[in-house]
Amino acid sequence: MAINTDANHQIFSSYLKKEGLFDEVFDTNGKVKSIYTKLFDLYGEHSVEDYVHLNGKAKASFFNQGITFQVYGEKEAKEKIFPFDLFPRIIDATEWETIETGSIQRSKALNCFLWDVYHDKKIIKDKVVPLELLSSSSNYLHQMVGVDPPNGIYNHVSGIDIIKHSDGKYYVLEDNIRCPSGVSYVICNRTALKRALFGVFNHYQAHTVTNYAENLLKVLESVKPHGVDIPTCVVITPGMFNSAYYEHSYLAKAMGVELVEGRDLFVENDFVYMKTINGPKKVDVIYRRIDDLFMDPMEFNPNSTLGLPGLFAAYKKGNVCIANALGTGVADDKAIYTYMPEIIKYYLGEDPILSNVHTYHCSRPDELNYVLENVDKLVVKPVDEAGGYGISIGNKLTKKEIEVVKKQVKENPRKYVAQPILSLSVHPTYIEQKDSFEQRHIDLRTFTLLGKDKEFVLKGGLTRVALQEGNLIVNSSQGGGSKDTWVLKK
Repeated sequence: MAINTDANHQIFSSYLKKEGLFDEVFDTNGKVKSIYTKLFDLYGEHSVEDYVHLNGKAKASFFNQGITFQVYGEKEAKEKIFPFDLFPRIIDATEWETIETGSIQRSKALNCFLWDVYHDKKIIKDKVVPLELLSSSSNYLHQMVGVDPPNGIYNHVSGIDIIKHSDGKYYVLEDNIRCPSGVSYVICNRTALKRALFGVFNHYQAHTVTNYAENLLKVLESVKPHGVDIPTCVVITPGMFNSAYYEHSYLAKAMGVELVEGRDLFVENDFVYMKTINGPKKVDVIYRRIDDLFMDPMEFNPNSTLGLPGLFAAYKKGNVCIANALGTGVADDKAIYTYMPEIIKYYLGEDPILSNVHTYHCSRPDELNYVLENVDKLVVKPVDEAGGYGISIGNKLTKKEIEVVKKQVKENPRKYVAQPILSLSVHPTYIEQKDSFEQRHIDLRTFTLLGKDKEFVLKGGLTRVALQEGNLIVNSSQGGGSKDTWVLKK
């Protein structure tokens, strides 16, 4: 269906709206939705040549800021500029309220879950979550049993992936509790858009996204160890070859704290110190961007050179806070996700505000049989991967590939879940190769912070775009891009 507009909007003139997809900008009659009307007119004033020039300015902004990420291939890693689409996504205040309260609710419930599974395990004893699910999780750290993180917070930072389905409702696709990435791109997207099209913000009252770093720092400072007045916080990174190194350096700079590697720190008498030109300086809070098993070679992987020997002993004594806490990965195990509605009700006594996508866990015999018989209709995911790796979309597979997936699932059912192939909403996206706008699938990652007596959700989030036509995988590591996300004020 061609879009329906009375004005002469050259850059949208070839835009086609496909039936059966939920378009966030155009209604079922091909008419621009009211929330986008002004934006549509503003962008429509530009010729294709103008827009190509503006798009080039936005790309130059990313290039000049060094906004990159690493894509890991079979033989080598490639550093790429993060693709950015200049046409933003808008979320109205009412819809955002649901997303925000739902994100906080999930983060609080997951924090309660983490405390419980590393202490009393009441949810196991009450048979709400099966013991075998916990004991078989590769992300459950037995070393964390009985350890009390400062102020009882495990998931200081949570990234929740949300989609809008063809029914117009939001659903949570998965929770990311270990080291959720992408927030720096949210802020850089806004900066790039302002530089290219500053005037558009005169027509919309959108919330700022530049307050994330100050709120993150407040959260980190709020969970300082007992007896510390003014905490010293640092960001620890695996180093410049990590896929998210740009983000690590950006956040440290934005917060005004040091970006360190393990070799910049040392432990003495169960306290952590940073090497400085003025001598050792005690460190109180570490925002870690290193995986659990690489944080301390004395406790976990003895071959790790990324972390800090003795860190876990200092942590157990409460002399340093690690954010997010070690062992949080058990909560973003995609098998645990299938129990989120029950987890929310069990700890908070509330119904979930945001719905789960119906998910089959292959360790349950009935569900395993269903998955094996219907791979062509499902998205099959490993429970412990991130970045879109290992995902199989049934209707894109050949018969031979389906048999390979079935074999993998049968050999290790615990490792896989499956979900119906959802129709993620689509959004007009500028395709450089065609110099025109086309529909592309999108999702949204929200960023929620939990601290001592403090909670915060960034009013914006990262809208990710699957740049290949028909593709449902939006991750940057799989060729996806992103859009600026405007949350409107009431």
